[in-house]
Order: sequence, then structure tokens, then C-alpha cells
Amino acid sequence: MSMRGSTKFYALPAVLLGLTALGFAQERDRRNRANVESYVIDAEINPKTQAITAKARMQVIPLDDRVSSLTFELNNALAVTRVTGADGKTIPATRNSQDFTVRLNFLEPLDKDKPVTFDIEYEGKLTGKEESPIYGIRFASIQEDYSYLLYPSRWFPVNDYMADRFAAELNITVPAGYRVFGSGLDSKEETDGKVKYSWKFAQQSFPGSIGVIKGEPARVASTGAASFFYFHTPSSKGLVQAYGEELGKVMAFAANLFGLPPTASLQVMETEDGAPAGFSAPGVLFLNPKGIGRQVNSRLLTNQVARQWWGNMVPAANRNHLWITNGLARFTELLFVEQAQGPGAMESETRDLYVEALTVENPPLIQSARFEDYSPEYWAATGGKGAAVFNMLRDVAGPENFIKMCKALADQYAWKGVTTDDVRKVMEQVGAQNMQGFFIQWIESNGAPEFKLEYRVYRTQKGFRVMGKIEQDLDTFRMPVTIRVETEGNPEERRVDVVGTSSEFLVETFGKPKRIIVDPSNRMLRYSNPMRVLVAIRRGEQLAEVSEYSEALKEYQKALDVSRNSSLAHFRVAEVFFLQNNYQAAANSFREALNGDLEPRWTEVWAHINLGNIFDVTSQRERAVNEYNLALRTKDNTQGALEEAAKYVKEPYQRKARSN
Repeated sequence: MSMRGSTKFYALPAVLLGLTALGFAQERDRRNRANVESYVIDAEINPKTQAITAKARMQVIPLDDRVSSLTFELNNALAVTRVTGADGKTIPATRNSQDFTVRLNFLEPLDKDKPVTFDIEYEGKLTGKEESPIYGIRFASIQEDYSYLLYPSRWFPVNDYMADRFAAELNITVPAGYRVFGSGLDSKEETDGKVKYSWKFAQQSFPGSIGVIKGEPARVASTGAASFFYFHTPSSKGLVQAYGEELGKVMAFAANLFGLPPTASLQVMETEDGAPAGFSAPGVLFLNPKGIGRQVNSRLLTNQVARQWWGNMVPAANRNHLWITNGLARFTELLFVEQAQGPGAMESETRDLYVEALTVENPPLIQSARFEDYSPEYWAATGGKGAAVFNMLRDVAGPENFIKMCKALADQYAWKGVTTDDVRKVMEQVGAQNMQGFFIQWIESNGAPEFKLEYRVYRTQKGFRVMGKIEQDLDTFRMPVTIRVETEGNPEERRVDVVGTSSEFLVETFGKPKRIIVDPSNRMLRYSNPMRVLVAIRRGEQLAEVSEYSEALKEYQKALDVSRNSSLAHFRVAEVFFLQNNYQAAANSFREALNGDLEPRWTEVWAHINLGNIFDVTSQRERAVNEYNLALRTKDNTQGALEEAAKYVKEPYQRKARSN
């Protein structure tokens, strides 16, 4: 029916999100703490029956005194059959399906800091249809032609998800003709029609993701490195060479920014619809078919390659610092766009990034553990705002110092956990300036400034003098801000140290000043009237995605209160009315969209198409065809608009049957 822009997110009510995260945090606080140093997992996978039988030998160090129990997360589809200690004695275990956990109850309390070893044996089927530990996203699936078992699926017992790093040895047995890939050094052993693949990863990271395929991978060499592809759908197979060549370019680009890569080559596997668009494990990338697309998805590829450094080689010390790894991966996308398409493209991408970042106001980034994993808020904050912070940091410190910081982080914190304080200290060392205020403002605090400018121009003997002040509402704010004075000659730019709610500045110019612009390149994460419109629309889109239509309309109305002329806001209002079968209101709003600023341009062609749909539904065929022809005259084929319009010129639009 309609053309949705680049809407990628939906939103859960903030109160519900907060209560859910608080409940999980309280439950974690009640558990005894421990570190899993290493796993040795022996598993057999049967693709035909979609079953797995496994034993996980875990070396664990208790972090509390007199530990009587330990709790681990394990996929609910997997049943624990036996738990034994190093002495061979059974350890009682209880299952809690509500939070995907297994609790081990020790007969003798464990001593703090004294390593213990025990085996957890388990089995079950992972068809991909089971309830996922992360709602709505498939992280494990055993199929006859291919299988993937990713760390977030909890296909093995997991402790302190995304915080407790570990080494691993994975011994995976599959039928002859299948191949297993994973992280680290590999070997294989063939016996009795079966093959056992072993993968050893000695560093402390998150190496517990594997893939299983039939046959051999496709090898592609590019820019001096070889990658191995396991694509299984026909359309994706046709893109292997192009993906391999692009992967080589992205790896070289990232290595130039961050230093030597953790691995010389990568293995890339296609998963399936319902899996995450991309997932990165040490030395391995997993991409779903929609993420792969019909042409090379450089953005997704760049993000996942960057995670080889940020998240795998340099993981966040705990979930409160995930803005570092997610933010750097997201920001690398923008830097690659800048290299490939130029500063103009980078500026456009930055605007979209800042809109995304401003959709989430609470909590501050230093409390990222409160976000539910893979939720829209999680990505908007840790990925979107995290990348925005790095973009501003690059602007404040300078591009050269920013690259020095990235390389220093990768060098100093490889296979360790990096914290926000670590990033600040390295940046201060590299840039030789105090960054405490910057990190307090953007990581430990909420909010973003909105600048107001006042100034006067005076004639001098040598030219002109501009005296003014910049005002904003955040009392603790301190940041250098660029101002540009446009004159009858060359423009003049100055850095103004904005401190508190009001800061004065003075600029001398030769030519007569015509206009003064604060933050002319839009480097600062800040509010303005155009930004408030875009943020409100994005929030409305998020709510509409989960059918919260009344709340979505409220957000769209906020956008219209700021800019009555916003075609995009009117268009989104019209979409909601159309979905509710309120055709008169929808038609009125689509007309308002056509009479607005027509930004973005695709609102024109799709407003005509939607009006045509409305007239077809209400049996006004002549008026419908007229709208489709008006759509064709725009010559705008955004998301196949012209094909859609041409189709309805030939055959009327039919309203979809009600699902009830």
C-alpha cells in the first residue's frame, strides 16, 4: 500500500522497558558471581533430525565467598541431562524456563577465586521455531542443508551475557559431507561416516558461534587477503565474487583506521530470514538473506567487519560500555561512506544518525545495561548515539588524533575489556587535552543542546567586528562550537568555547557580515526545529511499527506543531489513517503532504499512489487512474514507485482482506 522510508526501528513503551530491565538487573544481583575462564564443548549435530547432543566442560572461578549455587543461561529447547563435578559426582540442577536459566546447587560451597571444573550435559532440537532468548530474533537453527548456532542463542551455558569473556575449544561432530566452521585454529578427524571438527580459540572473547554447511566454501581473494563464503540461496550465490571483493576493500579500510586485523581472513555464512541482519564472531560473519540483498550491502558489511576489532578483539568490559563497541562499528560505516562518496554523503548520513540518536533520551549511555538486548532503544542509544559521540570526538580532537586513539585502544585493550574511562584516558593522552567535560556531557548525562544566537555588527577601521553570544539550556554543558560568519567576501570560521547557558564571542572580518551560522557542518548532536520534526517522525514510525497508532499520531502531531508544512509528517499521518480504514482522513492528509515541502522527494510520488489506492477502494476508478498517472509523471522510482503506479493503471488496487 505505502512507501515507508528508511524506518528500521520500533519502540516499546519506555516505562515497560525500564521495569523489565530493572527486574532482570535485580535478578542478576541476587545471583552469585563467577567468571567462566574457558569451555571445552563436545557436541554432535544431526541435521536430519535437527538435534544436538552436547557436553560443556566449564572452568569457572567464583567471585564471591562460600558460593552454594551458580546460574547459567541455556536455551529452553535444550534439556540438561546430567551435571557432574571434577570428582564425577552429580551436581543437582534446576531449570527456570522463564529466564532461560539453569541453576547448579553445590553440595559443598565453592571458595572465592579457586577455580572449579564441572560438566553440563544437555540435548534437544533447535529447529529455529523455538522461543528465542531475544524475542523475535532467530539465533539458532539446525536445518538439513545448513545450520548456525550463535552465541546469543545460548546453545551452550552462558554466564553474564556479553560481559564474561572466555576461551573455547569446540569439538563438533557432523555427518560426512558436512563442514563446520568457527573461531580460531581448526582441525578435523574422520571416523565411521562422521567428521569431527575442532576449533580452538585461546583469547578471552566471545568465540562460541558456529556454522554447519554441506560442501566446500567459495574462496575469494581481494586486496591481498582471501575470504571464504558459505552462501546457499541462488540469489546470494551470484553475489559471492562481488561480496568478496568488497570485503577485501572494507578490511583494508578498517585496518588503516584500527591497525592489524585480529585475523587475516574471514569466513562469511548466509543464515536465513528471521536471523539478525548481521552477526560477528571472531573470524566469522553471519549475514541473513535480506541483509545480503540483491547487491552488495556495504553498510552492513562494514559494520560487521568493524566488530572484528570492536566487540571481538576489544570487547566492552561490561554492558554499560557497549556504546564503545556498537558506536565504533556504526561510526565506521559513516567513515567508509565518507571515503567512498565524499564529505557531502557523510554529512547526510550524519544527519540521519543524529535523528536516530535523539529518539532515546534516557538513560544516559553509561547505563546501557538497562537496555534490552537488540531492542530498538538499545541500537538507537549504543549504536546511534555511540556513533554520534565518536563523530563529535573526532571533530574536537581532530581526525589524526582520532585514528591514533582507535589504534591505541586496539593495541592496549586487545582481548581485554575496555571501559568508558579507558577511552577518555587514551583520548587525553593522544590529544593532550582534558576530555572529562566531554564524557560527562555525552556519556554520563542526558540531553542535547539547542543553540540560540544573538549578535551585533560594528564597523571598524580595518573592516567589521561581530560581537554576540550563544545561549542554550544545559547548565553543565561545555563544548567547542564552530561559528561561520558569511561575508561579502570569503567566510570566516571560529571556534567558540560554549560554557554553560550563555557564552560570548567576538569575530573580526574584512568583508561585511551577511549571516552567522552556528555549527555550520552540523557536527554537534543538538536540537533545532528541523531536527525536532525528524525526531518526532522517527518516534512515530517506531510506534507505528508495533501498531501503537494513537501514540504514533501524537508524535506526528508534535512534528506538525513545529512545522505545519512537513510533507513527511502529513504522509505518516495519512498512512496510519489508511491502515485504520479511515479513508477520508487519509486522503486529506495525503493532499496535505502534496501541498507541503515535498521533503523527502518520494512523498510526492507515493502520495499520488496512495490517493489512487483510496479512490480504487471507494470505487472511483477514473480518479484513481488520474492519480497513478500523476505519480508516473514525477519520474521518481523510489522503492519501485513507477512500477507500482503502472501496475495499478492496468488493474485496480484491491483492499487486503481483514485478518479477523
